[in-house]
Amino acid sequence: MSLLRILPDWHISDKCITPEASYQKRRAFIRKLGLGTAGISMGAGPLSMLGAEANAKDTKVSSLGYPFERNKDFNPSWKLTQQTVAESYNNFYEFTTNKSRVRYMVGGFNVSPWDVQIGGLVENPVTLPLEDCYKRFQMEERVYRFRCVEAWSMVVPWTGFPLAALLKWVQPKPEARFVKFTTFNRPNEAPGMRLGSYPWPYVEGLTIEEAEHPLTFVATGIYGKPLPKQNGAPVRLVVPWKYGYKSIKSIDRIEFTAQQPKTFWESLSPVEYPFESNVNPNVPHPRWSQATERVVDTGLRRRTELYNGYGAQVGRLY
Repeated sequence: MSLLRILPDWHISDKCITPEASYQKRRAFIRKLGLGTAGISMGAGPLSMLGAEANAKDTKVSSLGYPFERNKDFNPSWKLTQQTVAESYNNFYEFTTNKSRVRYMVGGFNVSPWDVQIGGLVENPVTLPLEDCYKRFQMEERVYRFRCVEAWSMVVPWTGFPLAALLKWVQPKPEARFVKFTTFNRPNEAPGMRLGSYPWPYVEGLTIEEAEHPLTFVATGIYGKPLPKQNGAPVRLVVPWKYGYKSIKSIDRIEFTAQQPKTFWESLSPVEYPFESNVNPNVPHPRWSQATERVVDTGLRRRTELYNGYGAQVGRLY
């Protein structure tokens, strides 16, 4: 592994980063101080309004059950990517092609209420309100590697549930061979959708075997809280052995099909972004090598692992 340190333009000094351990303990610390309770009055000025807004958010998070317990089978000793970086370096072309500006462009995006339509070749088609997921499925946290096709990587703690649990509920028919995922289509809320010639809405897909795999995850949260809008709120896919663009954000529809769906990036360039898109250091992108990857919050480079390090679990699929 090369120890070359390349600091990106958005790099944040370590002294400005809240340690992850401190982040996890923040609510207990606040409770000890009695902040955010009726026991402390902040007056009626701007600070009290900020406190009320924060309390409202904490109440909603608490009502949903966050933070959920981390699954011990998906709790490796890897160092997590700094939360501030993971939430400020995002590809989300619906809003902008500038990664560092996505978080500033999502303010007008409405993520509540949110329903996911599930249909196609299934026995039990359903329109699923997002909040019902917290009641119907066993929520948990998992730590996964995340590898972008642009040769950068993160290590992220996701909250959600296995996609296989949803498949078991809706019961795909025997002729269903693929799962098609479609995101929202609201140009009035997403400025990037009003520009360029991209084939909106964003579409991705998996084979039924990939969708049923225990690693395939439906994520509703990150770092112990609901997904921020720039990270794909309110619900997204996480397929850790594939390049990141396969992990579609802000899912609006899930459809089970007999035919392989034409995905967003595949329709633009099938040579560069094929349907399978597994992480493979031995298969370069036509315009760059995939042999190494840049760790986003340190700038260090590391060797890319086959299937992003999940070969023992998913290699049999290929």
